[in-house]
Amino acid sequence: MTGVDRRTFLKAGAVAGAVTAGTSLPASAEEAVFQHGVASGDPLPDGILLWTRVVTSSPVRWEVAADASFARIVRRGVTHTGPWRDHTVKVEVSGLRPATRYWYRFRADGVVSPVGRTKTAPAPTDDCASLRFGVAACSNWIAGYFAAYGYLASRDDLDAVIHLGDYIYEYSDPGVRVTEPQRECETLADYRIRHAQYKTDPHLQQLHATHPFIVTWDDHESAENSSSIGSPVHDPATEGPWGARLAAATQAYFEWMPVREGKLSRRVRFGRLADLTMLDLRSYRTPSTILGDAQRSWLVETLTDGCARWKLVGNSVMMAPLKIPPLPGQPTTNTDQWDGYPADRETVLKALDRAGMKNTVFLTGDIHSSWAINVPLGDRSVASEFVATSVTSDNFDERIGVPPRTGSLVVEAQFMALNPHVKFVELDSHGASVLTVTPEEVRVDWHYVSDKRDPNATTTLAHSFRTLHDTAQVERVLP
Repeated sequence: MTGVDRRTFLKAGAVAGAVTAGTSLPASAEEAVFQHGVASGDPLPDGILLWTRVVTSSPVRWEVAADASFARIVRRGVTHTGPWRDHTVKVEVSGLRPATRYWYRFRADGVVSPVGRTKTAPAPTDDCASLRFGVAACSNWIAGYFAAYGYLASRDDLDAVIHLGDYIYEYSDPGVRVTEPQRECETLADYRIRHAQYKTDPHLQQLHATHPFIVTWDDHESAENSSSIGSPVHDPATEGPWGARLAAATQAYFEWMPVREGKLSRRVRFGRLADLTMLDLRSYRTPSTILGDAQRSWLVETLTDGCARWKLVGNSVMMAPLKIPPLPGQPTTNTDQWDGYPADRETVLKALDRAGMKNTVFLTGDIHSSWAINVPLGDRSVASEFVATSVTSDNFDERIGVPPRTGSLVVEAQFMALNPHVKFVELDSHGASVLTVTPEEVRVDWHYVSDKRDPNATTTLAHSFRTLHDTAQVERVLP
């Protein structure tokens, strides 16, 4: 099989006012000192991680309250930051109540940060009636504005936001907005500047300040189609050792993202209703494995331990096999997803089959399009997969320069004819998804923005699919 990146993948199917960091002065003292906002992440039943950035040598004080006016402060403390971590701040707060909303803020140099809101996870023994998550992926600064993030921020009913990777993009091309630095990121300073720019986007700041994030990365947090051993766009002769670039990208990511230090592979538990297993499909990837031995064993164990009614998997690239419409000179398989690693996929799916588990739902990003899929093992479905489209990153119609919902219609039909397990595909629209989990079903709603080039774009609920418990079958809800 021939490898293919997502740009070529979308092209293959086809043929069958700039805002930059630092362009305006902060409007207030809090914006000047805390210009990258506040964030929270990785909720636990008794704790949460808090994040901000402030350039100061003074102590940074933090407070967590049970109310938005901070009349009932339940936790407070002091920490320090500095240039060794690019002046970012992370605080792990414990001793909180499960399934509870809290408000938090920071103080430094006599200035109070914007207030953030967050929520802890349910207790392990909690029989939750429902959970609801925002789901997003692939937010390219140069490709447009992040109105889809603004939509998720406007919702008051989310337990957390699951981000499936490509939170930043490392390259710099002409586009709707101009990146900083105005070149491809290679060094630690480059990646730090790029992360800093993304954290100035008002829609993204609002979303971080409103809901906790649960994140994993994909390739563009470092370089196109990256793995533990390299990237096809990285030239060691001119760009230095890949290991140094990967280390720089990794350090900047953990400095700037609201995630606990270390492995991105982790399980976030939401009572007895759902376990959310987040995968790292880049750090351990080699030509023969997408997971690595340790992560593969851990994944099989977590998916088959019977500890939760639903097993959700934060999965940066498509799990289900996918045949691409055959065209002269074009690959018929995208090997930058699980299709390039069939042995790892078979191991995971066979484990689900042996355990009789049909309650696993893969949540996927990466390919800038919307999908609902029955994940097959032989002639039966053993899991479900829902793919979130991109926030802004170019998809089918933009790659080939045709109006949306024109040339894509034929290609969508070809994908479904070649892949009977694919029950829905939409190749053109941008937006975010909302995932609702109840004991009876997991439902995904795709919300599309009217125009990614418009920072004030409207958002419309376009499609909904669900999988009923213990069926491993997706079905349309609307339209």
